[in-house]
Amino acid sequence: MGILAGKRILVTGVLTDSSIAFHVARVAQQEGATVVLTGFGRLSLVERIAQRLPSPPPVLELDVTDPGQLGSLAERVRAHVDGLDGVMHSIANAPQAALGGNFLNTEWGDVAAAVHVSTFSLKALAMAALPLLDNGGSIVGLDFDAAKAWPGYDWMGVAKAGLESCARYLARDLGSQRIRVNLVAAGPLRTMAAKSIPGFDGFTELWPERAPLGWDVADPEPAARACVALLSDWFPATTGEIVHADGGVHAVGG
Repeated sequence: MGILAGKRILVTGVLTDSSIAFHVARVAQQEGATVVLTGFGRLSLVERIAQRLPSPPPVLELDVTDPGQLGSLAERVRAHVDGLDGVMHSIANAPQAALGGNFLNTEWGDVAAAVHVSTFSLKALAMAALPLLDNGGSIVGLDFDAAKAWPGYDWMGVAKAGLESCARYLARDLGSQRIRVNLVAAGPLRTMAAKSIPGFDGFTELWPERAPLGWDVADPEPAARACVALLSDWFPATTGEIVHADGGVHAVGG
Protein backbone atom coordinates (compact mmCIF):
# COMPACT_ATOMS: atom_id res chain seq x y z
CA MET A 1 0.00 0.00 0.00
CA GLY A 2 1.49 3.32 -1.07
CA ILE A 3 1.13 6.55 0.89
CA LEU A 4 -1.39 7.85 -1.66
CA ALA A 5 -3.43 4.66 -1.93
CA GLY A 6 -7.00 5.58 -2.84
CA LYS A 7 -6.17 9.28 -3.25
CA ARG A 8 -7.29 11.38 -6.22
CA ILE A 9 -4.69 13.94 -7.25
CA LEU A 10 -4.83 16.77 -9.79
CA VAL A 11 -1.40 17.64 -11.19
CA THR A 12 -0.93 20.83 -13.19
CA GLY A 13 2.03 22.03 -15.21
CA VAL A 14 3.25 18.89 -16.97
CA LEU A 15 4.99 19.87 -20.19
CA THR A 16 7.88 17.43 -20.63
CA ASP A 17 9.06 14.32 -18.83
CA SER A 18 11.86 16.38 -17.26
CA SER A 19 9.41 18.59 -15.38
CA ILE A 20 8.95 18.20 -11.64
CA ALA A 21 5.19 17.93 -12.24
CA PHE A 22 5.68 14.86 -14.46
CA HIS A 23 7.66 13.13 -11.74
CA VAL A 24 5.11 14.11 -9.09
CA ALA A 25 2.46 12.41 -11.24
CA ARG A 26 4.68 9.35 -11.70
CA VAL A 27 5.57 8.95 -8.03
CA ALA A 28 1.95 9.64 -7.04
CA GLN A 29 0.76 6.81 -9.26
CA GLN A 30 3.45 4.51 -7.91
CA GLU A 31 2.18 5.36 -4.42
CA GLY A 32 -1.37 4.37 -5.33
CA ALA A 33 -3.01 7.61 -6.49
CA THR A 34 -5.45 8.16 -9.33
CA VAL A 35 -4.05 11.14 -11.25
CA VAL A 36 -5.65 13.73 -13.52
CA LEU A 37 -3.38 16.13 -15.41
CA THR A 38 -3.94 19.62 -16.73
CA GLY A 39 -2.01 21.32 -19.50
CA PHE A 40 -1.95 24.66 -21.25
CA GLY A 41 -1.22 25.59 -24.83
CA ARG A 42 0.53 22.58 -26.32
CA LEU A 43 -2.08 20.12 -25.08
CA SER A 44 -1.24 17.45 -27.65
CA LEU A 45 2.33 17.43 -26.29
CA VAL A 46 1.07 16.97 -22.72
CA GLU A 47 -1.13 14.10 -23.91
CA ARG A 48 1.88 12.41 -25.50
CA ILE A 49 3.98 12.92 -22.37
CA ALA A 50 1.13 11.49 -20.26
CA GLN A 51 1.51 8.21 -22.16
CA ARG A 52 4.92 7.80 -20.51
CA LEU A 53 3.41 7.58 -17.04
CA PRO A 54 2.81 4.14 -15.47
CA SER A 55 -0.92 4.55 -16.10
CA PRO A 56 -1.73 7.22 -18.72
CA PRO A 57 -4.12 9.70 -17.05
CA PRO A 58 -6.71 12.01 -18.60
CA VAL A 59 -5.46 15.46 -19.60
CA LEU A 60 -7.63 18.56 -19.21
CA GLU A 61 -6.96 21.99 -20.63
CA LEU A 62 -6.44 24.70 -18.03
CA ASP A 63 -5.39 28.29 -18.57
CA VAL A 64 -5.19 29.69 -15.03
CA THR A 65 -5.77 33.21 -16.36
CA ASP A 66 -9.08 32.18 -17.99
CA PRO A 67 -12.07 32.52 -15.60
CA GLY A 68 -14.18 30.30 -17.85
CA GLN A 69 -11.75 27.39 -17.73
CA LEU A 70 -11.28 27.80 -13.99
CA GLY A 71 -15.05 27.92 -13.48
CA SER A 72 -15.59 24.68 -15.40
CA LEU A 73 -12.65 22.81 -13.88
CA ALA A 74 -14.60 21.01 -11.16
CA GLU A 75 -17.19 19.72 -13.64
CA ARG A 76 -14.51 18.57 -16.07
CA VAL A 77 -12.52 16.81 -13.34
CA ARG A 78 -15.70 15.06 -12.15
CA ALA A 79 -15.95 13.41 -15.55
CA HIS A 80 -12.95 11.31 -14.45
CA VAL A 81 -12.98 11.18 -10.63
CA ASP A 82 -15.70 11.91 -8.08
CA GLY A 83 -13.59 14.35 -6.08
CA LEU A 84 -10.05 15.28 -5.15
CA ASP A 85 -7.77 14.68 -2.19
CA GLY A 86 -4.85 16.73 -3.46
CA VAL A 87 -3.86 19.41 -5.93
CA MET A 88 -0.36 19.99 -7.28
CA HIS A 89 0.27 23.57 -8.43
CA SER A 90 3.32 23.69 -10.70
CA ILE A 91 2.56 26.73 -12.80
CA ALA A 92 4.86 29.71 -13.29
CA ASN A 93 5.78 32.01 -16.15
CA ALA A 94 7.25 35.45 -16.69
CA PRO A 95 7.85 37.42 -19.88
CA GLN A 96 11.50 37.62 -20.87
CA ALA A 97 11.39 41.38 -20.18
CA ALA A 98 10.83 40.54 -16.50
CA LEU A 99 14.01 38.42 -16.28
CA GLY A 100 17.70 38.65 -16.99
CA GLY A 101 18.84 41.77 -15.17
CA ASN A 102 16.10 44.05 -16.48
CA PHE A 103 14.52 44.51 -13.05
CA LEU A 104 14.66 48.33 -12.95
CA ASN A 105 13.26 48.72 -16.46
CA THR A 106 10.49 46.12 -16.51
CA GLU A 107 7.09 47.57 -17.36
CA TRP A 108 4.03 46.91 -15.22
CA GLY A 109 2.33 44.83 -17.93
CA ASP A 110 5.15 42.29 -17.83
CA VAL A 111 5.22 42.30 -14.03
CA ALA A 112 1.45 41.83 -13.92
CA ALA A 113 1.67 38.84 -16.28
CA ALA A 114 4.33 37.20 -14.09
CA VAL A 115 2.35 37.76 -10.88
CA HIS A 116 -0.94 36.62 -12.42
CA VAL A 117 0.43 33.30 -13.67
CA SER A 118 3.00 32.59 -10.96
CA THR A 119 1.34 33.95 -7.80
CA PHE A 120 -2.39 34.64 -8.11
CA SER A 121 -2.89 31.33 -9.91
CA LEU A 122 -2.33 29.44 -6.64
CA LYS A 123 -5.38 31.12 -5.13
CA ALA A 124 -7.33 30.80 -8.40
CA LEU A 125 -6.58 27.07 -8.69
CA ALA A 126 -7.40 26.47 -5.03
CA MET A 127 -10.81 28.09 -5.43
CA ALA A 128 -11.50 26.24 -8.69
CA ALA A 129 -10.71 22.91 -7.02
CA LEU A 130 -12.45 23.71 -3.73
CA PRO A 131 -15.80 22.08 -4.66
CA LEU A 132 -13.88 18.83 -5.25
CA LEU A 133 -12.04 18.91 -1.90
CA ASP A 134 -15.14 18.20 0.14
CA ASN A 135 -13.28 15.89 2.54
CA GLY A 136 -10.36 18.24 3.04
CA GLY A 137 -7.04 17.54 1.42
CA SER A 138 -3.69 18.98 0.46
CA ILE A 139 -2.62 21.70 -1.96
CA VAL A 140 1.10 21.77 -2.78
CA GLY A 141 2.91 24.37 -4.88
CA LEU A 142 6.41 24.58 -6.34
CA ASP A 143 8.66 27.34 -5.10
CA PHE A 144 12.21 28.58 -5.57
CA ASP A 145 13.64 30.12 -2.40
CA ALA A 146 12.47 33.75 -2.48
CA ALA A 147 14.42 34.83 0.60
CA LYS A 148 17.28 36.00 -1.65
CA ALA A 149 17.61 38.16 -4.75
CA TRP A 150 18.99 35.73 -7.32
CA PRO A 151 20.93 36.87 -10.42
CA GLY A 152 18.65 37.08 -13.45
CA TYR A 153 15.56 35.88 -11.60
CA ASP A 154 14.26 39.40 -11.06
CA TRP A 155 10.45 39.71 -11.15
CA MET A 156 9.99 35.96 -11.04
CA GLY A 157 11.71 36.12 -7.66
CA VAL A 158 9.20 38.76 -6.58
CA ALA A 159 6.37 36.56 -7.88
CA LYS A 160 7.73 33.59 -5.90
CA ALA A 161 7.88 35.73 -2.76
CA GLY A 162 4.23 36.54 -3.41
CA LEU A 163 3.52 32.83 -3.89
CA GLU A 164 4.98 32.10 -0.47
CA SER A 165 2.79 34.74 1.12
CA CYS A 166 -0.26 33.58 -0.85
CA ALA A 167 0.26 30.03 0.44
CA ARG A 168 0.26 31.26 4.03
CA TYR A 169 -2.99 33.20 3.57
CA LEU A 170 -4.61 30.23 1.85
CA ALA A 171 -3.46 28.00 4.71
CA ARG A 172 -5.14 30.42 7.12
CA ASP A 173 -8.42 30.64 5.24
CA LEU A 174 -8.78 27.01 4.12
CA GLY A 175 -7.69 25.37 7.36
CA SER A 176 -11.24 25.33 8.71
CA GLN A 177 -12.14 23.09 5.75
CA ARG A 178 -9.27 20.73 6.65
CA ILE A 179 -7.29 21.77 3.59
CA ARG A 180 -3.53 22.08 4.02
CA VAL A 181 -1.48 24.41 1.80
CA ASN A 182 2.29 23.99 1.56
CA LEU A 183 5.14 24.70 -0.84
CA VAL A 184 8.22 22.75 -1.88
CA ALA A 185 11.25 24.94 -2.64
CA ALA A 186 13.33 22.84 -5.01
CA GLY A 187 16.90 23.42 -6.02
CA PRO A 188 17.63 24.27 -9.68
CA LEU A 189 16.78 21.56 -12.19
CA ARG A 190 17.30 21.34 -15.93
CA THR A 191 13.65 21.65 -16.89
CA MET A 192 12.01 23.41 -19.83
CA ALA A 193 11.03 26.27 -17.52
CA ALA A 194 14.61 26.69 -16.29
CA LYS A 195 15.91 27.15 -19.84
CA SER A 196 14.03 30.44 -20.09
CA ILE A 197 15.89 31.94 -17.11
CA PRO A 198 18.98 33.96 -18.20
CA GLY A 199 22.07 32.89 -16.31
CA PHE A 200 20.57 29.58 -15.20
CA ASP A 201 23.87 27.79 -15.83
CA GLY A 202 25.33 29.77 -12.95
CA PHE A 203 22.83 28.14 -10.59
CA THR A 204 23.59 24.66 -11.83
CA GLU A 205 27.34 25.12 -11.42
CA LEU A 206 27.14 26.64 -7.94
CA TRP A 207 24.44 24.51 -6.34
CA PRO A 208 26.12 21.06 -6.24
CA GLU A 209 29.20 22.64 -4.67
CA ARG A 210 27.24 24.40 -1.91
CA ALA A 211 24.70 21.69 -1.08
CA PRO A 212 25.67 19.72 2.06
CA LEU A 213 23.82 16.71 0.65
CA GLY A 214 24.95 17.35 -2.90
CA TRP A 215 22.58 18.20 -5.73
CA ASP A 216 21.90 16.62 -9.12
CA VAL A 217 20.45 19.22 -11.48
CA ALA A 218 19.17 16.44 -13.74
CA ASP A 219 17.20 14.55 -11.06
CA PRO A 220 13.69 15.85 -10.23
CA GLU A 221 12.91 12.84 -8.02
CA PRO A 222 13.86 14.36 -4.63
CA ALA A 223 11.60 17.37 -5.21
CA ALA A 224 8.82 15.14 -6.55
CA ARG A 225 8.99 12.89 -3.49
CA ALA A 226 8.74 15.90 -1.19
CA CYS A 227 5.60 17.01 -3.04
CA VAL A 228 4.05 13.54 -2.85
CA ALA A 229 4.81 13.33 0.87
CA LEU A 230 2.97 16.62 1.45
CA LEU A 231 0.06 15.42 -0.71
CA SER A 232 -0.27 12.37 1.54
CA ASP A 233 -1.77 12.11 5.02
CA TRP A 234 1.68 11.94 6.63
CA PHE A 235 1.70 15.69 7.41
CA PRO A 236 -1.76 16.09 8.96
CA ALA A 237 -0.85 19.13 11.08
CA THR A 238 1.47 20.92 8.65
CA THR A 239 0.21 23.89 6.68
CA GLY A 240 1.59 27.23 5.55
CA GLU A 241 5.02 25.61 5.38
CA ILE A 242 7.87 25.78 2.87
CA VAL A 243 9.74 22.48 2.65
CA HIS A 244 13.16 22.84 1.04
CA ALA A 245 14.21 20.04 -1.28
CA ASP A 246 17.45 21.67 -2.36
CA GLY A 247 20.25 19.58 -0.90
CA GLY A 248 20.48 21.99 2.04
CA VAL A 249 21.71 25.10 0.21
CA HIS A 250 19.11 27.32 1.91
CA ALA A 251 20.61 26.48 5.31
CA VAL A 252 24.25 27.37 4.69
CA GLY A 253 26.07 30.64 4.12
CA GLY A 254 27.59 31.68 0.81
